[in-house]
Amino acid sequence: MAMTTEIPVIRTERLVLRAPVADDFPAYRDFLASPRAVHMGGPFDLRAAWGMFCNDLAQWTLYGHGCLMIDLLASGQTIGQVGINHGPLFPEKELGWFLYEGFEGRGYAFEAATAMRDWAFAELGLSSLVSYCDPANKRSIDLALRMDAEPDPGAKGQDPEDVVLRHHPRA
Repeated sequence: MAMTTEIPVIRTERLVLRAPVADDFPAYRDFLASPRAVHMGGPFDLRAAWGMFCNDLAQWTLYGHGCLMIDLLASGQTIGQVGINHGPLFPEKELGWFLYEGFEGRGYAFEAATAMRDWAFAELGLSSLVSYCDPANKRSIDLALRMDAEPDPGAKGQDPEDVVLRHHPRA
C-alpha cells in the first residue's frame, strides 16, 4: 500500500471526523488517564498517552489510515476519536472508537464508527475489519453488533481475552 500523509475529513449528518492536532492532546490525555480507559488497557500515564496520540497520527503515513477526532458539526466541540488501527500491536486492521464522558447514548459513536468503516472499505479496499473489545465493555460490543459486525471466535485478538467482532462491507 502506498504511504500517505493526506488525512481525510469525513462529514456525517451531525459530525466531522478530522485529523488530530496538538490542541486535542489535553482532552485525549485526560481520557486515557481516567478510569474510562480501563477497556483499552488503561488508565495510562502521560508518556503512554503521548505515544498513543503520536501513533494515531503516524499510522496515516505508515499505512494510509489512522485515527480521526470526532467533532460535533453544530458546535465544533471534540467528543472523542474513531480510527483504523494496525501495526505490530494489532493482528488485523481494527476499527476502534471512544467518546469522552457525557457524550454516550446519543448515537455519536455509531455514526462515527459507521462512517469510518465505510471510508475504510471504499478507500482501502479491505475485505473485512475487526473490532477488539474487552469482554466487560458491553457498550462497545453492542455497538459493533448494531453495526452488523459478527463475532469471530477464531480470530486472534489484540489481547487473548478480547471479543473479536468482524465487520464486512455493506452490500
